Parts: sequence; C-alpha cells; structure tokens
Amino acid sequence: MSDADIRRIDELSTTAALRLLGTVAFGRVAFTLHALPAIRPATHVLHEGDVIIRSHSGSELNSAVGQIVAYEAGVIDPEHQLGWSVSITGKAELVSGTAAERCELLLRPWTGLRPGALIRIPPEFVSGYALRNGTA
Repeated sequence: MSDADIRRIDELSTTAALRLLGTVAFGRVAFTLHALPAIRPATHVLHEGDVIIRSHSGSELNSAVGQIVAYEAGVIDPEHQLGWSVSITGKAELVSGTAAERCELLLRPWTGLRPGALIRIPPEFVSGYALRNGTA
C-alpha cells in the first residue's frame, strides 16, 4: 500500500474551518424534534461570524429556535475520499431587523417552498477536519 492509498485526518484551526465553511452553501442542521435527534438539509451563509440558515414556512426546523443545534458542511470527493468537514455548535436564534434584510439578499432560496424564518447559529464550538493523502 502506497502513501497515496493512505488517508490521514488533520484537525483544522477554527479560522481555517470557518473559512472553508464559507466556500460552500449547503450543509445539514441537527436539532431536537420530539425529544429525538433530527437532521435536515439547509443552505447557509456566513454573516459577521455566524452561520445563517433559512427554514421554510411550516418547517419543523422552526422549533429549533432557542435550542442548541449543530451544523455540518463539507466536501468529500467520493472517488479519492479526500476533502474536509466542518461542524459548528451553537444556540439557534431568529434573525430580525436590518440583519435579516441583509441576509435575505445573501441567502438564496433553493426549494419551491415558501420561505420561513432566518435562523442564526453563533458558533460556540467549531471543529474541522481535512482528509488528505499520505501519512502524518
């Protein structure tokens, strides 16, 4: 087995992890629904250091406001099994006022469903990992 066949996992700094998170627009939000874990796809933007996601009208995700939630996004090449993954954890909050107006312009709808609330996740904990070729 050559080094090219071996993968290593490198931990990313908080700065590097958030920078990578800002390069993609799609991820998954994990929250509690009926006392059980739930995971839903979501689009996001980074705004003033926070992750902003949008629910749709009537979404179960609206119940996450006020909860501790996790958000994960990443890019893993399925052929080469290389890439990265970033997770953040924080308390979900509604976005309102001028911040909501700014985020509305940045966060494009991706479903045909009626847009709902904008939800901010301030990253209290950030973890990021890169899958790379070779050994340490």
